[in-house]
Amino acid sequence: MTFEEFGIEKEKTLMLLPGTACTWEINFLNVIDELKKRYHLICVNYDGFDGDASVPFPDMITVTEKIEKYINEKHGGKVDGAYGSSLGGSFVGLLIQRKNIHIDHGFIGSSDLDQGSPVVAKIMTKIIGGAIKGAGESEKKKERFCKMLRSSMGIEIDEESSAFMDQFADSFSKLHPDTIGNEFYSDYVTPLEDGIDVPGTTVHIIYALKMGKKYEKRYLRHFAHPDIIRFDMAHEAWMIEKKWCGPVLEAIDRCMGLI
Repeated sequence: MTFEEFGIEKEKTLMLLPGTACTWEINFLNVIDELKKRYHLICVNYDGFDGDASVPFPDMITVTEKIEKYINEKHGGKVDGAYGSSLGGSFVGLLIQRKNIHIDHGFIGSSDLDQGSPVVAKIMTKIIGGAIKGAGESEKKKERFCKMLRSSMGIEIDEESSAFMDQFADSFSKLHPDTIGNEFYSDYVTPLEDGIDVPGTTVHIIYALKMGKKYEKRYLRHFAHPDIIRFDMAHEAWMIEKKWCGPVLEAIDRCMGLI
């Protein structure tokens, strides 16, 4: 597991937690330059995504404990903000509910926060995990996967989205064979409490409306007083489509007290 820090040394700290099957370099590819102009960034790559293909992603709790250990040792147990993209939002929720570190502003970035039984998780992992893992095996499979992903996310095909999808698919060949399945399964079965409410912590939801109304119900169930910020975009489209980048960055800056 790796942590990289850069950006403005004495500015507010913002931890970046990537989504399913992603490194922070790929997940935040198109927005990292803007973020590092604003914040002192703490960028996390989970076990299995740190360049060591011999070690698979273990489980959500093991990784959460390692994040807590790093923040306690390097930042006195506190960060100003943490942005969790997709699956990364589950980590933000776990870090807040466990109270082993303090986060002033937790951002849930288009996370589905889907949870269920181990039986259902195994079935879904086989279907979805298998499709993701196989995407990097050939150009044909990569093209099919990228097309499926764009369609399911509702993202416009342009130079930025193509670059992101290509790097995303190519990265799968560098992972341990069990990493994606372990990550997907563990996220699905690791419970997030209802009504999470920690004094001094505000949970901000970057809510992509095109994901559907059911997700707002989940946000309201898991967090007692979430600040839901709505954008009529697809899942995390602000990291891929330029038209959403500015508005979402402005919302984050406002929440963090930069403007």
